[in-house]
Amino acid sequence: MQRLGKNIGKYFGESLPLDRFTAAVKQAAIAHGWQTEDFLRTNTLELFALKRTRGTPARRIYLSAGIHGDEPAGPLALLQLLEENQWPDDTEIVLCPCLNPTGCARNTRENSAGTDLNRDYLSAQSEEITAHIAWLQRQGLFDLTICLHEDWEAHGFYVYELNPDARPSLAPAIIERVRPVCPIDLSPEIEGRPAAGGIIRPSHDPLSRPQWPEAFYLLSHQTRLCYTVEAPSDFPLPTRVAALVASVHAAMEQPPAGA
Repeated sequence: MQRLGKNIGKYFGESLPLDRFTAAVKQAAIAHGWQTEDFLRTNTLELFALKRTRGTPARRIYLSAGIHGDEPAGPLALLQLLEENQWPDDTEIVLCPCLNPTGCARNTRENSAGTDLNRDYLSAQSEEITAHIAWLQRQGLFDLTICLHEDWEAHGFYVYELNPDARPSLAPAIIERVRPVCPIDLSPEIEGRPAAGGIIRPSHDPLSRPQWPEAFYLLSHQTRLCYTVEAPSDFPLPTRVAALVASVHAAMEQPPAGA
């Protein structure tokens, strides 16, 4: 599979059709019995979460996407997962389908005020992340969190793992599930960090990052096992969506050790 070769210096790919996407997400939620909760609604912003609970769940998993507005595959992957409705029976799923609606509408990484929301979690200044943190604080702990992203510079799919307790890693299973549908980035260094077989295990010390992404907030306050999955934006959109869908299925197949 060849790269498209159109993302030169930035992302030049498809945008997320925000209104149609939001309507489709809410329709799927209603069809399959999810609860919907708004956690920010203004004249220009609507942020909401979905929750699915069946009986007494043995574990809780959090999924998010769309924090960078020029990464449409993440929200579309969550929409596909909602429509397919193939979730583990023993699991409560909490899901934020699009954390940066103004960026998605503009097809920009940042929101409409020019803020990279995925660097705003240490001392939140934006409306979106201030509201998201307040909502997360009401959710309790998660056994596993997965943040869906894209990287326009990547040579293939890769995954970040934050696993400070050295639990059995889900990353190899994620890579093997994605491999048949999308190339894996086998570079020895990705985003300036050592990588092996498409897996990056960065420092989990909160002091190592002066600007926290969502994953660092989650690790510090909500979970002990966090994955950020990255599809390569310079490949066709269906391939990127398929890669992210496959990664979520792989991560959910077995409960995290120690949950």
